[in-house]
Amino acid sequence: MGKHYDAATKERAVRMVAQAAGETGSVVRACERVGASLGISKDTLRGWARQAQINDGATAGMTTAEREEIRDLKAKVRRLEDENSILRSAATFFAGNSTPDADDLRVHRSPARRGAVGRVGL
Repeated sequence: MGKHYDAATKERAVRMVAQAAGETGSVVRACERVGASLGISKDTLRGWARQAQINDGATAGMTTAEREEIRDLKAKVRRLEDENSILRSAATFFAGNSTPDADDLRVHRSPARRGAVGRVGL
């Protein structure tokens, strides 16, 4: 699993990449330079820089807020589908005949005795 960086580190790195990109004229070269100085992968920095451009509206794409909203909505859909599945199973179970037939009552009583069956009759 990869490293996790806090938001302040990401923001600082993105600012440094933007500044270096202005100097070098290339985001890739800027990511290589800043990555070497901060000890962060150039690919990680390039992804952060690209997402920052999307969030700022400079580039077309899905913003971080939109991604979070979609992730939350997918989790909600999964939860609701699970709940619906449980409710369908319960409805199917309870849709059967809920009152026992007279023939079924004989299972619980001894044909020779009409009294209670079990420890009570001891």
